[in-house]
Amino acid sequence: HVQLVESGGGSVQAGGSLRLSCAASVYISSSYCMGWFRQAPGKEREGVAAIVSGSTSYADSVKGRFTISKDNAKDTLYLQMNSLKPEDTAMYYCAADIGWRCFSGLRQDYNNWGQGTQVTVS
Repeated sequence: HVQLVESGGGSVQAGGSLRLSCAASVYISSSYCMGWFRQAPGKEREGVAAIVSGSTSYADSVKGRFTISKDNAKDTLYLQMNSLKPEDTAMYYCAADIGWRCFSGLRQDYNNWGQGTQVTVS
């Protein structure tokens, strides 16, 4: 079982930036699916960005503003969020899986989850 711990959330003004981090408790191969999801009150958890090997995918709502990356030496996943908007406000979750549906953006395709970190944009 892979343990994931997110950090870096907080409150920012619209147009500001945040960098989220996700530390894995064990080594995760670059071939693993790694992703960021978010969930706003009253809404379903949605995929924001994902990475497997050198390939990345983004939700249309964050394309051009968010960047997902991974530091293999530290077993840490990152999400750089720029030009933040109020609609980005949500609980952000780190996720990992060994499956092949990394870019589905669906919660059901990821089995390992962090506890979440809150992002609030005003």
